[in-house]
Amino acid sequence: GLPLPDDADSNHPKVQELRELAQWSEGMLWVSPERHGSITSIMKAQIDWIPLALGGVRPTQGKTLAVMQVSGGSQSFNTVNQLRILGRWMRMITIPNQSSIPKAFLEFNDDNRMDMSPLYLRLVDVCEELVKFTWLTRGRSAYLTDRYSERVESAEAVSQRVNQKSI
Repeated sequence: GLPLPDDADSNHPKVQELRELAQWSEGMLWVSPERHGSITSIMKAQIDWIPLALGGVRPTQGKTLAVMQVSGGSQSFNTVNQLRILGRWMRMITIPNQSSIPKAFLEFNDDNRMDMSPLYLRLVDVCEELVKFTWLTRGRSAYLTDRYSERVESAEAVSQRVNQKSI
C-alpha cells in the first residue's frame, strides 16, 4: 500500500506509518532481491520515503543497519553494495557483515523455510551481528553522530552562507 515517491504526498497513511517505524527503530535490516544487477524499484521507493531530515531530526542517523540480497542467478554483491551506499548516505551505522543468497529458489523447502546450509548460517550471523552492534551503540547515538560542523555553525547560518542571492 505504500505509494511511489512523488505519486502521493507525505501525509499518506502508509508513508506516515513507515516514517514512524523508522524513527522508532534502533536498527534496520534491509533485504532486496537483485533485479538487473541492482536493488529493486520497490526497495528504493521505500528508502526514498524515509527523509534525511524530518522536523529537524534525522530519522535514520546513528541507527544500525544490516544489508542482504537474494538472487535468482549467480552470486553477486551489487545490491548489498548499493544498500550500503544508501545507508551511509542516511548516516546509518552499517555493520561489516552482509549476506548474498544466490539461486535463492534452491535454498527453500516446501514449507517456504530456508534449508540449513552455509548460506543459512551466514544469514543468522548477519542478524546476530546486527543485534550486537545495536546493543553496543544503544544510548550512544547522540555522541556517535555529533558533528563539529553542526556545533559551530547553525543550519540557518550555513544556508545564508551557501545560498547565492544573485549569480
